[in-house]
Amino acid sequence: MQYRTMKSTGDRLSALGFGCMRFPRKGVGVDVDRAISQVRYAIDHGVNYLDTALIYGSSETVVGRALAGGYREKVKLATKMPPYQVRKREDMDRLLDVQLQNLQTDHIDYYLLHSLTVKEWERLKGLGIADFIRTAKTDGRFRHIGFSSHNGTADFVQLVDDFAWDFCQIQYNILDETNQAGKDGMQHAAAKGLGVVIMEPLRGGSLAKMPPREVQAIWDEADVKRSPAEWALRWVWNHPEVTVVLSGMNDERHIEENLRVATDALPGSMTEAELALVGRVKAAYGRLMKVACTGCRYCMPCPAGVDIPACFEAYNNLSVESPLVVKIKYLNAVGGGLDGNGRMGKASQCRNCNKCVKVCTQHIDIPGQLKEVARAMEGPEMKALGFVLQPMFGAFMKISRWRNMRKARV
Repeated sequence: MQYRTMKSTGDRLSALGFGCMRFPRKGVGVDVDRAISQVRYAIDHGVNYLDTALIYGSSETVVGRALAGGYREKVKLATKMPPYQVRKREDMDRLLDVQLQNLQTDHIDYYLLHSLTVKEWERLKGLGIADFIRTAKTDGRFRHIGFSSHNGTADFVQLVDDFAWDFCQIQYNILDETNQAGKDGMQHAAAKGLGVVIMEPLRGGSLAKMPPREVQAIWDEADVKRSPAEWALRWVWNHPEVTVVLSGMNDERHIEENLRVATDALPGSMTEAELALVGRVKAAYGRLMKVACTGCRYCMPCPAGVDIPACFEAYNNLSVESPLVVKIKYLNAVGGGLDGNGRMGKASQCRNCNKCVKVCTQHIDIPGQLKEVARAMEGPEMKALGFVLQPMFGAFMKISRWRNMRKARV
């Protein structure tokens, strides 16, 4: 196993981290025995960073069981607090205490604020999050503080600069070099001294599946034959800013492959020819995309409130991901959120003012393309998803918060 030192904490961490959101299933639940076996196998073969979260169903409980019998001492454990379940300062302690119970441990090594936005961060500051972090660090309930983010670069940089974080966690892969925090955000965080943990290196598995014919033809030209997943992972690990790359491993074959690749995928180890090949693959995916948006955000803010880059990102993802999954993500990102309380930035909000067209570096007919996005993403199926999912998810979040608070009082 390759290890990289997170300079902000001094910890020597495995380049491959075990993402515990996608454990193998059995019936309607997690195949607990198999999940525990997989986690322990990975640890036995050098993985020493595990990532979970309170909202990952039974994940924390399963991880707690997997780390019994001496395994806890072999790893650095990361989990996340859901900001939306915090209503007052006391909730922060209660949620953390529940997580410590779930994980059967007296401390968490790497604690994150889950999917943090600027709006939520400002709200948490008003509730006393700084005092909570200081107190929990002092009494040893967690060692290091960070946040995970799906924000654009500007908002991500604002979060990085606003607090003395130890680390951050961002989505980064060959298709997202300019999406979300992107390369610029990653480099900014690293320059500020934050450790960088990468999630979704395979774009939710879509880069590991059978690629489009045009993409596979390019991979086939390589002198060294590798799976699409290996190419994608090596590209992320090639970045010196990256400390840990998380992989949601739920298949023994994938664990074996990732362990093998992590051994020698060193920073700067890819040749110019290999990087050029990846560049051609990215370009091929780009040709398959419906809109040539680079996510530069020169078009923002939109007077009508449309999140133009997010709309185009979702529209482009129809080429590489399940349409149903893409539409659920679209609902969550710009359609009011899965609980119905999020921001609205849908394509259909466009008022054709054309301000965005004047500043678009790619010369995209943005209003025209937004009409296509609305047609593809906001039809009857989308309305049905919102009608069904938002009340269900909202109720689930309320029940989840109630259960966690109740558990904390026991």
